[in-house]
Amino acid sequence: MGMEPEPSEQRQQLLMLGFGLVLAMSPWFATAAVLGQLREAWNLSNAQASWLTIVVQLGFVAGAVVSSATNLADRLSPRRLILCGAAAAATANLLVVVGNSFSFALLARFLTGASLALVYPPALKAMSAWYRKGRGMALGVMIGALTIGSGLPHLLNALGEIDWRVLLLAVSVLTLAGGIIAERFTSEGPYAAPSAVFDPAQLRAIVANRDFRLASAGYFGHMWELYAMWAWIAAFYGDVFSSPRVASLTAFAVISAGAAGSVYAGVMSDRRSRTDAAALAMRWSASTAVVTGFLLDAPRPIVVGVGLVWGFWVVADSAQFSAIVTEVVDHRYVGTALTMQLATGFVLTVFTIFLVPVIRDAHGWGWAFLLLAPGPMLGAWAMRALRIGPRKAPEPEPAPLPETAWVSPFF
Repeated sequence: MGMEPEPSEQRQQLLMLGFGLVLAMSPWFATAAVLGQLREAWNLSNAQASWLTIVVQLGFVAGAVVSSATNLADRLSPRRLILCGAAAAATANLLVVVGNSFSFALLARFLTGASLALVYPPALKAMSAWYRKGRGMALGVMIGALTIGSGLPHLLNALGEIDWRVLLLAVSVLTLAGGIIAERFTSEGPYAAPSAVFDPAQLRAIVANRDFRLASAGYFGHMWELYAMWAWIAAFYGDVFSSPRVASLTAFAVISAGAAGSVYAGVMSDRRSRTDAAALAMRWSASTAVVTGFLLDAPRPIVVGVGLVWGFWVVADSAQFSAIVTEVVDHRYVGTALTMQLATGFVLTVFTIFLVPVIRDAHGWGWAFLLLAPGPMLGAWAMRALRIGPRKAPEPEPAPLPETAWVSPFF
């Protein structure tokens, strides 16, 4: 199991890996940050603009399933896998510039998503190996790093009128730098656990588990809202502010507020329960989704303030759903359960990312964002049912992995 690490060493590892993750995850919404320029350059329709983000989601699913099925995390150390994924994502991001066309960009963005599946899950696995006590807080920090990284292109775009090619080039450089930092300036933790293996033959047994179904319902509701909000919040503030720079800066601030929310919910999950932390986040997130779009013409401080509240809570529950799965499913089937949950959740994001601009054009931002609210409402109900309902104990196993088991980072 290894010796208990010093708190100062834990903090150093958390800081370095978190910083590396901020940089390495920056390609996710890179095209969303320069969508206005791409619309003009490639004469994009709303549907085409949506697909630039949708294919990243699908690529991430494909990459995660392949990684799990081939058990890549057992073939390479998490830090080496992060470097490989970051290098691949940086290259794929550059292909958007090289191809300079919508059709070529679709392929490049799919490869970007697949590559990022080798960055984020291994990063959370690497960090969970450093923490036993306080793991919820540590994983909350890492999810916060992902959140800031996802908004980073908006910050770069807010620095000035940057040509989209230059911005994507800068994002690729940052991505590669993040992978290098994670590989060179961190080390293996003392609580490393075996990787969970994907076994499709166990799907029926997993679905029969009531607690898994409720945890997944919460996760699906969370995913219904999260990525559509992140994908289109910059466009919303583009309609609020006449200055594109101010809109980009506001979008970065709103998305990055989720970093604080992730840490808060992570600490809460350590002190109280994962279901309470997730339910609280989803109740707040659903409430702000209901009102944000209807505030388009309200005083700007109110529009920004409500957006910051939404950004704080919309991602705060992310770590809890997969963590719950590791606790309610037979440990022999955890890899399959998490992979199934992940794949279904990311596929769901396709619908809301596509529908938000369609409803916005037909009925305005209020109804477009209202579409997202049922997701966290369903999730909050599922967390309440999971907390108060009867538990079905997982099947016995010879060697359980209690507090040192890997808590998957999948959204």
